[in-house]
Amino acid sequence: MTLSIFAHGQALHDAIKNNDIEAVTQLAIKENLEIRDHQQNTPLMLATQNNNAKIAEILILAGADVNAKNGIQDTPHLLSGAQGYNKILALTLAHGANLKDTNRYGGTAIIPAAEKGHPETVKMLLAAGADPDHVNNLGWTALMEAVLLGNGSQTYLEIVTILLEGGANPNIPDNDGVTPYKYANQKGFKDIADVIQQHGGQ
Repeated sequence: MTLSIFAHGQALHDAIKNNDIEAVTQLAIKENLEIRDHQQNTPLMLATQNNNAKIAEILILAGADVNAKNGIQDTPHLLSGAQGYNKILALTLAHGANLKDTNRYGGTAIIPAAEKGHPETVKMLLAAGADPDHVNNLGWTALMEAVLLGNGSQTYLEIVTILLEGGANPNIPDNDGVTPYKYANQKGFKDIADVIQQHGGQ
């Protein structure tokens, strides 16, 4: 029985890796959607890693858990948010995504979305009710990561603006007591420093 379950689970995982939509559609009806591979990835996590929105949709509509954690504490919701896979992110948000769930760094999806330069993703998460002021294990908010780990480009200026207009507190410092405004100045990101200051940043 165990071998049979493993074989079926392997078939579903293989179908996803091969982008075999027909096979996934058939297997999703009758197989365990939460069966794990050696990295504790569910079928939905595999589809998310591949940014395959069509297969993710099939699995989610069949009942796959958008909050299932893999071996490194990622979920389909957290990963799609972090990587800017917005079609999959929208599906997770529509099917019970836990906006307070955190990754291995203690961050919610909005923090890596800001850090990796995905303004539309940040906007989607804010609209869904994500907390812009969540602080991760490093002591950083989404705003802090956009400033500290971003490159000061127009994309990061847009992200900073979206966060501030979405209610982010501009004066939450890091563990060393340094604010996003001070880091923006230190890094020579004048436009970013200006918009933070316009929103009360010091």
